[in-house]
Amino acid sequence: MEGDAMTDFTFTNEYQNEISFPLGGIGSGCIGLAGNGQLVDFELFHRPNKQTVNGLTHFAVKAEADGEVLDARILHGDIHKEYAGGVLRGYHSWGYGHGASRMTLAGMRHFRDVTFHGNFPIASVTFQDTDFPGSLTLHATNPFIPSNQKDSSLPAAFFEWELDNTTDRKITYTIAFTMKNPFSGPTRNAHIQENRYSGLFFSTRKKKSDPAYGNATILTDCPSSSYQEYWYRSDWFDDLTTFWKNFTTYGPLQNRHYTTSGTDGEMATLTGQLTLAPKTQGVLRFLFAWYVPNVCKYWDKAGASGKPYIWKHYYTSLFHSSQDAASYCMEHWDTLLSQTRLFQRTLYDSSLPPVVLDAIQGNLAILKSSTCMRLSDGSFYTFEGANTTAGSCEGSCTHVWNYAYALAFLFPELERSMRDLEYTYSVKPNGEMNFRLMLPLSDTDAFTNCCADGQLGGLIKFYRDYKLCGDTEWLMRHWPQLKKSLEFAWSKENRFKWDPEETGVLTGRQHHTLDMELFGPNAWLTGYYLGALKAGAYLARAANDPEAADHYEALYQKGSAYVETHLFNGEHYIQEIDLKDRKILRRFGQTGTYWNTETEEMKYQYQNGCEIDQVIAQWHAHLTGLGNVFDPVHVKSALRSIYRLNFRSMRELNNPCRIYALNDEKGTSVLSYAEGSYQPRIPLPYTEECMCGMEYAAACLMLMEGMEEEALQLVQAIRNRYDGKKRNPWSEIECGSSYVRSLASYAFLPAYSGFAFDLPDEWIGFHPVHPGNYFFSLDGAWGNAHLYGSQAENTADSIELLYGQLTLSGYLTDRTSVSQITLNGTELAFTTAQAKSGTLLRFTAITLTAGSTLTIR
Repeated sequence: MEGDAMTDFTFTNEYQNEISFPLGGIGSGCIGLAGNGQLVDFELFHRPNKQTVNGLTHFAVKAEADGEVLDARILHGDIHKEYAGGVLRGYHSWGYGHGASRMTLAGMRHFRDVTFHGNFPIASVTFQDTDFPGSLTLHATNPFIPSNQKDSSLPAAFFEWELDNTTDRKITYTIAFTMKNPFSGPTRNAHIQENRYSGLFFSTRKKKSDPAYGNATILTDCPSSSYQEYWYRSDWFDDLTTFWKNFTTYGPLQNRHYTTSGTDGEMATLTGQLTLAPKTQGVLRFLFAWYVPNVCKYWDKAGASGKPYIWKHYYTSLFHSSQDAASYCMEHWDTLLSQTRLFQRTLYDSSLPPVVLDAIQGNLAILKSSTCMRLSDGSFYTFEGANTTAGSCEGSCTHVWNYAYALAFLFPELERSMRDLEYTYSVKPNGEMNFRLMLPLSDTDAFTNCCADGQLGGLIKFYRDYKLCGDTEWLMRHWPQLKKSLEFAWSKENRFKWDPEETGVLTGRQHHTLDMELFGPNAWLTGYYLGALKAGAYLARAANDPEAADHYEALYQKGSAYVETHLFNGEHYIQEIDLKDRKILRRFGQTGTYWNTETEEMKYQYQNGCEIDQVIAQWHAHLTGLGNVFDPVHVKSALRSIYRLNFRSMRELNNPCRIYALNDEKGTSVLSYAEGSYQPRIPLPYTEECMCGMEYAAACLMLMEGMEEEALQLVQAIRNRYDGKKRNPWSEIECGSSYVRSLASYAFLPAYSGFAFDLPDEWIGFHPVHPGNYFFSLDGAWGNAHLYGSQAENTADSIELLYGQLTLSGYLTDRTSVSQITLNGTELAFTTAQAKSGTLLRFTAITLTAGSTLTIR
C-alpha cells in the first residue's frame, strides 16, 4: 500500500496533536489513528467514544541480529500536550496532576522522528530514529471504493508496515500488534490459525442479544508469527513490565494461556517477523476486524414501547463473526487496496488547488466516522455530528443533509436509500414532511415538525439523485409523495401557511436550519422553493404528469419575479418584514418566543442583513443542472457582499454564540450588516458563528460565478483552522465533530470540472474552470476526465472509465467544433444539437466498462 498521492498533506510535532484519522467502514464503526501513530477512539459499539484509548493497544517493533536484540520500541512518536495529565484516565493515571497518561505509552521508548501523511482514504506514518537500525512506514486504511458500498463498509482496519533495513547487516524485524479485548467481561482471548493466517480472537460471554455482545479478530498473513494470548495477570504496572521483558527477549514471543476468563478485557499480542538483507525492504500486514451485531438506540433507551429499540447491523447480513469478516478482508486484500489506491490516485491527480483538495479529502472522512450508521437492510442513517460519547442530533436531518454532496456522487445507492426512507416514512398524508427520521421507522409520530429548507431541498436532492442514476422506476415509486410534499407549500392543510395564495413566494412561518423560524418573504428560503418548483417540473414531466409540471413552472415564474423585484436591495438579497408588526406573530401564536418586550420588535429575523445562505439555492442549481434560480447579476452582487461583509478576522467580531473560529483565525459568519444598516437587537440565532458547510457552499458558488480568488480565501481560512495543532483535519465541527454539513466541500470537484449529468437522457459532460484532469463519479461508475475543451481546440478531451460501467448516448461539450468521437479508438457517428450550456453530441448508445476511453476531438 503506497501513499503516493501527488499532493501530500504532512504533519509533524505539535501539528499532530488533534489528529484522529478514522479507520473503519461506512456506518460500520471505526478506530482512530492519532498523529503520533497511536490507535485511539475505538468506536466499535455504534456510538462515539472520543478522546479515549483501548487500554494499552499499540504496535511495537524489535530488531535482532546475531543472537541479540539490537533495539525495541513502541511505534509511537512524542506527545506534545497534557504533560501534567488530561482526559485519558485509568491504569494508574487519574487525570490532571498525575502526569501524562500511562495509556499514551509515552514513558516507553518510542520514536523521535515521526511524520503523519494524511491523504484520505489512506494515512501513512513514518518512523525514524538515529538510534534505531532502519525505518518503518505504516499505511493504514479501510477500503474506500466509490459505488462499491459493500466493500467500503467493512468493519475492519487495514495496517501495512513497510520496513526498510538501511544498515549494512542482515536484521530480523518483529512487529508486535497488541490489542486489549475491547469487550466487557467475562472475556476470552484465543489464538486462531486459519489457512495462511494466524491471529487472535477476542470474545465475551455476554448473551448474543445483548448490545454489548460481540467479538473481534486480529490477523496477520506473516508465515513467521508468534503470539501471547494473555499478558501477565497481576497488579500495579506488572503487566506492561512483564510484556516488555517478554517481547525484548531474543527470539519469538512465548505464549501465555489462562484457562479462566478475565473479569474485563485483557491484553494480547500477535507478532509478525521478517528478515531483511542489508539495504532491502519488506512488508508485514495486520488486520483488525470487529463484529458487534446488535445496534441499540442508546440515545432513547425507553422508546415509545418502553423497551430499548435494537436492530441487527447491516454487516450481519454479510458476515457471521469478526473472524469471518477478517478472513474476507485478508483474502481480498490486494483487490480492495488496489481499487482504493486507484480512487486515491485519481482524486489526487485532479487539477484542483491544494487547499480545495485538502477540504475534499479531509471531509470525506466523515463518511467513515461514528456520525454515520447503517440500518439492517443497509439503508444509510446519520446523526448531524458526533459528541464525546453519543451522536449529536439524530434523524438524518434534512436541512443539514442539504449541504452534503459527497455521498450522492460517490455512493449514490446509499444516498438514494435516504430518499427512500424520507419519502416512505417522513411524509404525512397532508404532505408535511418531518425533518428528522426517528427510529424505529414505524414510529412516525415520534417527531412532528417540518422545515422549509429541508422539505423543499428534498425535491432538489431527489432531482439530483434521479439524474445521477436514471432509474425511472425509482422515480415513479416515489412520485406521489414527492408531489404531495411540494404541493404542501400551498396546501390549505399547511399549518405554517407557507404560500397559501400560490404566489411562488414563502410568506408564512418557515422553520430552517438555524433552528428557528423566519416570517415573511426572504430570498434564502424562497430560493429553495423556487429550486424545488424547477426540480418538481422536471420530475413531473419524467413521471408523465405534464399538468403538474406546467403548474410548477408558472409558480416559479411568479415567485422569481417577486424575489428580484422586492427582495434585492441593490447589493444583496434580504428578508421583507416589519419587525414592529406583532400581528405577524399572533397569526401563528408565537408572540412569546419571537417578541422582544424591551425593544418591541420581533426576534430571530434578519431583515436587511447579509445572510450567508441567501443564494444557496443557486449553488444547488448550478451543481445539479437546474439552471438559474436567481438573476445572475444579482447573484454575483450578493456574493460580493458576503465576501465583503461576512468574511473577516475573529478579532473584529463579538461572538456570544458557539466558537468555531477565534483569535486571528478568519471565517465567514452566518450574518452581517452593512455599516449604517439597522440591526435587530436579537437577530438570527448563530449570527456570529462560522459554520464550515455554509462557508464551503458560499465559496463554491463564488467559484462558479467567476470569483475564484475570493472562493479560495474562504476555503483556506477554514482549513487553516484545521491544522492538526488546533483541530482535527479529518473532523470538522459544528454541532458535534465529523459534522455532515462539511460534506459540502466535495461540491468543489464537480464545480471545478463543470460536471453535468443526465442519465435518464444518457449523457454526461464537462465545462471545467481550468483545463486538466478531474475525477468524476456517478451511479455505478467513476473515472478520470482529461479536459481541454475550447481552450485547446487541437487537443482531445477524453473520458477514461476506471470502475464499473456507464451507458451513454450523448456527451455535452463546451468545444466550438467537434470533428471526431472514438470509443477505444473506434470512430462513432454523431450528430450535434445546441444546448443551454454547450453542444450536445448524440450517438448510438454505448456502454463504457473499466478501461474504456471515450475521446472527443
